[in-house]
Amino acid sequence: MLIIPIKDGENIDKALKRFKRKFDKTGVMKSLRARKQFVKPSIVHRTKIKKAQYVQKLRDGENL
Repeated sequence: MLIIPIKDGENIDKALKRFKRKFDKTGVMKSLRARKQFVKPSIVHRTKIKKAQYVQKLRDGENL
């Protein structure tokens, strides 16, 4: 459970923004979406490799 202490005179929008940021960092929604359907381990491995290739390509372009 996330606890967001609200300071005296703090805007509720600011506190809500802090809550959303903290909630995103926990990764709950990401894990829920991942568990929604089964993905074979080979597919997971393949997507990780593709992502790594993409990131490497971006970094190589950055260094030029």
